[in-house]
Amino acid sequence: MSASKIPSPETEVSMARSRLERLVDARLWGSKFLSGVMIVFALFAFYFVVTTPLDFGFQLAFAIVCFCAAMFMRRLPGQYPTLVMILLSIVTSSRYMFWRLTGTTYWERPLDAAWGLLLVAAEVYATLVLLLGYFQTSWPLKRKPLPLPADRSQWPTVDVFIPTYNEPLSVVKPTIYAALALDYPVDKLAIHVLDDGRRPEFKQFCEEVGVNWTIRTHNRHAKAGNINEALKITKGEYLAVFDCDHIPTRSFLQICLGWFLRDKLLSMLQTPHHFFSPDPFERNLGTFRKVPNEGELFYGLMQDGNDLWNATFFCGSCAVLRRSMVEEIGGIAVETVTEDAHTALKLHRLGYTTAYLAIPQAAGLATESLSGHIGQRIRWARGMTQIFRIDNPLTGKGLKIGQRLCYLNGMLHFFYGIPRLVFLTTPLSYLFFGAHVIEAAASTIAIFALPHMAHASITNSRMQRSFRHSFWAEVYESVLASYITAPTLLAVINPKLGKFNVTAKGGQIAKDYFDWYISRPYLFLLLLNLLGFIAGVVHIVLYWHVRSEVNTTILNLCWTVSTTC
Repeated sequence: MSASKIPSPETEVSMARSRLERLVDARLWGSKFLSGVMIVFALFAFYFVVTTPLDFGFQLAFAIVCFCAAMFMRRLPGQYPTLVMILLSIVTSSRYMFWRLTGTTYWERPLDAAWGLLLVAAEVYATLVLLLGYFQTSWPLKRKPLPLPADRSQWPTVDVFIPTYNEPLSVVKPTIYAALALDYPVDKLAIHVLDDGRRPEFKQFCEEVGVNWTIRTHNRHAKAGNINEALKITKGEYLAVFDCDHIPTRSFLQICLGWFLRDKLLSMLQTPHHFFSPDPFERNLGTFRKVPNEGELFYGLMQDGNDLWNATFFCGSCAVLRRSMVEEIGGIAVETVTEDAHTALKLHRLGYTTAYLAIPQAAGLATESLSGHIGQRIRWARGMTQIFRIDNPLTGKGLKIGQRLCYLNGMLHFFYGIPRLVFLTTPLSYLFFGAHVIEAAASTIAIFALPHMAHASITNSRMQRSFRHSFWAEVYESVLASYITAPTLLAVINPKLGKFNVTAKGGQIAKDYFDWYISRPYLFLLLLNLLGFIAGVVHIVLYWHVRSEVNTTILNLCWTVSTTC
């Protein structure tokens, strides 16, 4: 064969992609009978592959074949290869968990059993969240804006709500000016500054620029109550809500409102929360604008995935809601401290739709201090746990299975503090106390666990590459794990515990400093892991002639290093 006839790698990839797409899109899959037969066959094959025991050599061969197939699929463009990678990851992870639950849970000592059960529970949680994440984000909808009618007289009326409590006027002014500059007919637009601080300087400024200064005589239910009071004295067909530091673009309403005119059941449309200032992690680690912000995974991928299942969450700002439907559910939800997500859940229960446009149309301030950042995440974690307890998406009427699973994943995410702490400390149980938490040889653990972790890593890397940096995301979650564990556990026990805390914005960090107080839990874990590493090295020196002990110690040392770094 001449060199000119040898297909290039790009051509081979294109040919493979077209063959795969033709197979998936073939008309024969339209037959319900054939589809049913294939589903039954696939489930049987899945059960067989997951549960069949293999000796070390065959398990190694199986792992290599699956990994090579995943790496080949990773080279192909399009969404179908991603689905194949997800399937390979699910098979590998399911096989690992089946082995863990059936072949490694026999312990001789109480200490081994205690740590072993904690680790198994943490792994079950992590695998469940992994599978739910695949379901949620496997096929982002990528919705595009729809134009409003050419005749502006047909455009609906809109109330713009800017809730504020203790933020300085210097923070709120840019948002008010941007709202005044919205490209929308003046006679169809009303701007309301909802001042729960009831401050004279706000009243004076609002009168000067010609916007409504709206107050109430109390502060019940915080932001949700503030908006609900404003609903009673306004009458626009739609309401756009902006946190007082979120500055909208001129095009915001024109970008968002078109879908409401198309979909008469559409109750809420959310756009991303975009920040023009670094959060404490980005500022301290020097990652601002260099790696994805921790929120980009949610706003860049997860909300787009939710949109496919009609499960877009309301996020409290940078969104438009249809007044009649919000009033039908009794206004913004007040039963939890995450009133936004709970409001969306109530709307979905009535059969209304929500939508997401992954187009930043406003920008705001990130939290300035680590303590403020952690406080905000604690509120989110507590609020989502409250919803899980008092309005669980798995129960009740009105939700489809896709919506239930998307909400479930969003709520389970905030329980990550507990398994994260288990993963960080489990190797120490062996290095300090000799606890054998997995009753298997180190080589056997590796041959089952490494493929599970490798497939999850490369699959998520393909799906999340533009929205998440794996290393920095691990650092972020490790730091927060100690702080969100207690609030989530308390919220499970008693959903009414705790109160709404306002995230401070607009402050300035005058000089660099290290927040020793807020960093103590993470520093304590770091010290424990360093001591565990030293103990492991000593253990190897003392028992170098016992191969099984050395292998187990090396495995736990690698585990300790990976969680520390």
